[in-house]
Amino acid sequence: MRRKRPTLVCLAVACALSGCSAASTGNGTGRSSLTYLTFETPSLTAKFWDTSIANAQKKVPDVSVKKIVAPSTDRDAYAKQLQASGQFPDLLQSITPSTFAAAGLLKPYDQKWVNANFLLPKGNANRGEVYVPPTNSQIIPEVFFNKKLFAKAHIAAPPKTWSEFMDVCAKLKAAGTTPIELGGGDPFSASMPLVGILSADVLGKNPNWLKERYAGKVHFTDANVKAAVRKYRTMAKNGYFEDGALGVKYADSVTDFTSGKTAMFMMGSWFLGAVPKDHADDFGAFLTPTEDGSLVVPFSVGGSMAISARTADPAKATRFAEAWSLDPANYKALIEGDGAFPMLKGKTLDDYDVDVTKVYKDSYSYVTQRNTKVSAFGWATNDDSMPSGLNDAFYAASQALFSSDDIDGQLAKLDAAWDSATK
Repeated sequence: MRRKRPTLVCLAVACALSGCSAASTGNGTGRSSLTYLTFETPSLTAKFWDTSIANAQKKVPDVSVKKIVAPSTDRDAYAKQLQASGQFPDLLQSITPSTFAAAGLLKPYDQKWVNANFLLPKGNANRGEVYVPPTNSQIIPEVFFNKKLFAKAHIAAPPKTWSEFMDVCAKLKAAGTTPIELGGGDPFSASMPLVGILSADVLGKNPNWLKERYAGKVHFTDANVKAAVRKYRTMAKNGYFEDGALGVKYADSVTDFTSGKTAMFMMGSWFLGAVPKDHADDFGAFLTPTEDGSLVVPFSVGGSMAISARTADPAKATRFAEAWSLDPANYKALIEGDGAFPMLKGKTLDDYDVDVTKVYKDSYSYVTQRNTKVSAFGWATNDDSMPSGLNDAFYAASQALFSSDDIDGQLAKLDAAWDSATK
């Protein structure tokens, strides 16, 4: 951000101290002006946001919405910058509620409205309140695989147990194929194997592990966490990732996998939006295998926009947010381009007029089926979300553990970081 002029900074500080909102104003005609923090990606373009805003405004015609675009996909960090300068937006798209709700910055939605419209009304609730409508979900990660490369290595079916998974990796390597794409140059991408393993082995056996970590009942240095991390080290030491994996950026890892250079890719279900339509049937997906073959779905319920508790017109901000969140047209881009799984009540995929692949439909079945769902480790937006700063520490540990046997040291650092963040 460019440095603010002194007069603007003073005004922002005055507003912050007095509790007023610098973002939302009226114009004397009964029409409210709201600011809306969004972000842009190849699938969620400026045109998508402009169209979605215009459609919601038709249902709330007495509202004018000014779009603010975050400079990166890290909406939380940018929202914090805006808040510090007295410019906290009236509406904020896809932020982590726990980061801001504890500071009293967000207004909860009416629970009756949430219950009436969404499949998992409490899916991303924070301390009992819903600050972001639970509009969509992701599986983080799935294990995507190339069917042709599996067949070439004489692998008849996806593995169900961890030992079968290791056998598959060994067969692929023996056949001259890199078993797993990593994209370790981007910290979040480097963490995906650990997210899958910890979700399956630790949360699969104790879904309350993260809540118990807050209570100090469990720790990263516990034996079960060490055992899970040791699996990741085995994968790295056995050469199951591509050479130079820590230097491969996420975007390049997607290209490498979809072009057939590697056989598997442990990534969030947003990858479904990148599956090549011209040979989509070459790809399948399974979940991170467990020791006994039981199915554990690492699940994350996402949502649309949060409402500032400081907005000057909470009623109209809420009406706009509700209209946007219930518009099926907004889901089309999220489903096709971002691999999101819609969570509106009373809808089927056909209702969204989408063109999706078989691997998308197969993946979506994990969402709609009754099975063991746990919060995807490090990706939850509900009470299982990690404290502020811990995700970065976890990503750093994931990159370090790719080449280091110091499991005890890295996990001790995570415990120390957690304790510091929750003081």
